Amino acid sequence: MNSVLDYLRGNHAAVLDALGQHVVLAVVPLLIGAVVALPLGYLGVRFRWLYQPLLNVSGVVYSIPSLAVFVTLPYVLGTRILSPVNIVVALAIYTVALMARTVSDGLRAVDPALTEAATAMGYTRTRRLVGVELPLALPVVLAGLRVAAVSNISLVSVGALLGVGGLGALFTRGLQLAYPAPIVVGIVLSVLLAAVADLLIVALQRATTPWTRLAERRS
Repeated sequence: MNSVLDYLRGNHAAVLDALGQHVVLAVVPLLIGAVVALPLGYLGVRFRWLYQPLLNVSGVVYSIPSLAVFVTLPYVLGTRILSPVNIVVALAIYTVALMARTVSDGLRAVDPALTEAATAMGYTRTRRLVGVELPLALPVVLAGLRVAAVSNISLVSVGALLGVGGLGALFTRGLQLAYPAPIVVGIVLSVLLAAVADLLIVALQRATTPWTRLAERRS
């Protein structure tokens, strides 16, 4: 414990910098992926024939090892191997693969009677989607977002093997120096970061879906 505290006292600026890089590299692709997954997931519901191919492609993409994607993307994008863009693009792809199915499943779970009632009230397709279907699908969608957030925070560390920053740099530094303190700091901060991200999304879900709290109280 003393060695960890000594390391933090002597390297707090570097640790904070690594933590800030980790947050950016995890959050930016999460937001990009969520924005792209929403219309893709909707298309999987709007056109029923597209749902199964969407699931199949998403499953295949998400099963590709992250390190292989990180190494391949510079040749595809024309970026440098050390560019953070590679990490952002790769994690955005993983987020889309994970959340496209979640969005589709959330929309498919909406009670058809509610959508029919909205249509009978004169709602257009777009208004019904935004005002009825998406709000009701939010618990499922945000559950997928929680998984994607934790996954991104974990996968950013893999980028350290390519020399990209983040908390993973603490792992590689500790291994190179045979010094466990930075490894411990990196692990603790990664776990805390994942816990904070999960709590924030849970708070967002509670704020945007108050009817779920009422249902919990009644049950």
